[in-house]
Amino acid sequence: MDRTPHPVKAVALVLSFLLVLGHAVSAESAATAAATADDTGKILAGMQPSANSPLAIFTKDAGWQQHAKRFDSAWAALDKRQLSKIHAWSNQYLPPRKPVVFYMFSGPDFLYADAFYPGADTYVLSALEPVGEIPDLAHVSSGQLQGGLSRIEGSLNTVLNYSFFITKKMRYELSGGKFSGTLPLLYVFLERSGKTIRDTSLVTLDADGNVKPAADPSLPKNAPKGAKITFSTGADSKPQTLYYFSTDLSDDGVKTSGFLKFCDSFGMGDSFIKSASYLLHADSFSTIRNYIVDHSDAVVEDDSGVPVRFFKPDEWQLLAFGNYVPPLGIFPHTYQPMLHDLYRKRAAALDFGIGYRWRPSESNILLAIRGSKTAQQSPAPPSK
Repeated sequence: MDRTPHPVKAVALVLSFLLVLGHAVSAESAATAAATADDTGKILAGMQPSANSPLAIFTKDAGWQQHAKRFDSAWAALDKRQLSKIHAWSNQYLPPRKPVVFYMFSGPDFLYADAFYPGADTYVLSALEPVGEIPDLAHVSSGQLQGGLSRIEGSLNTVLNYSFFITKKMRYELSGGKFSGTLPLLYVFLERSGKTIRDTSLVTLDADGNVKPAADPSLPKNAPKGAKITFSTGADSKPQTLYYFSTDLSDDGVKTSGFLKFCDSFGMGDSFIKSASYLLHADSFSTIRNYIVDHSDAVVEDDSGVPVRFFKPDEWQLLAFGNYVPPLGIFPHTYQPMLHDLYRKRAAALDFGIGYRWRPSESNILLAIRGSKTAQQSPAPPSK
C-alpha cells in the first residue's frame, strides 16, 4: 500500500503544524510581554504577583515558598523593630518635605530613604556599586531563580538585621548569576515598601548632567551608569521616580561626571546619610560634602555623615537623638568632640537602632534643619 501522503493532505498537515507552532510562539510572546517589572519585583521579594502573571508558576515551587516565608518573617521583625518607629519619628520631627531626596553613598538602600522620607517625588541614590542588568525572569529556570534568590537573601542579611550593608559581601553575592548589581535589591525594597513598579530603564549621564539612554554611543565609557525606576504607592497615587547612579563621589570623580549637574536640575532637596564609611570626614570628599550642605533644606544622618562642624550655627538648627559613642575601631580618627558636646548638652531619646552602632542604646541621629524659620516648623525634641 502506498503510504505517501496525498499532496493536499500534506499541505494541510504542514499548515496545521505551522498554526500550532504559531500559537505556541504567540503564547510565549504574550507571556514574556505580561511579565511586568512589578511582577518580577514581587517574585524577587517573595510576594504574590498578579493573578494572570506568567511568573505565578514560580510561586508553586517549594524553594520560592520558603524564600517568601523567610522574607515575610524578616520584614515583620524589621517593621516592628525599626521601620514603624522610623515612620513615627519622621512624622513628628521632620519639617515640610522637599520634592527630592538625595542619598549619597546609599548603595541600593531605598528602604531607609523611603522610611525616613516617604512620599518624595524623586529619590536620587548614588554609590560605587554597579547597576547590573534589568531582572528578567521570563527566561530563567527554577534552579536559576533559586540561585538568584539565595544570593539576594545573602546580600540583604546585614541590612535587614542591623540596618547597613557590608559592601564586600554584597558585591560578592551580586557579582554573578542571573541577578547581578543593585537593581534586584532595589526591586525587593520597592515591593516590600508597598510600591508598584511601573517601568525601569538603564540610563547614563553626559558631562552636563543630562539623562541619556545607557547605550548612547556618544558618551565615554566612564560616564555614570544608572537606572531610572518609575513607581507609585497604591494604584491611584502619583507617579514617583527613583534614580540610582553608580558613580565615584570623591573629588576627582564627581567634578567631571555630570552627576552634580544632574542633581542641580532638582533645586534644593532633603538629604539622608547612613553608614557612609565616614568618607565625608575626608578632605578628598569635600566637594560632595559641600554640595550636601549647600543644597539641602534638611539633613538626616548618623555620625558617619557630614561632620557637625560644617553646619554653621547661624544657618542651621541641630537636633540630636540617641547617644553618641565613639565610632567603631575600623574607622579611626572619626571621633567628633563637637558632636559629643552637642549630645552631652541636649539630646532626645531614640527608640530604634540605626547605622553601624545598630543597638538602640548606641545609635545616634542628627537632624539638621536650615534656617530659623524652617526650624521652628519642626518641634524641638524633649530632653532626656
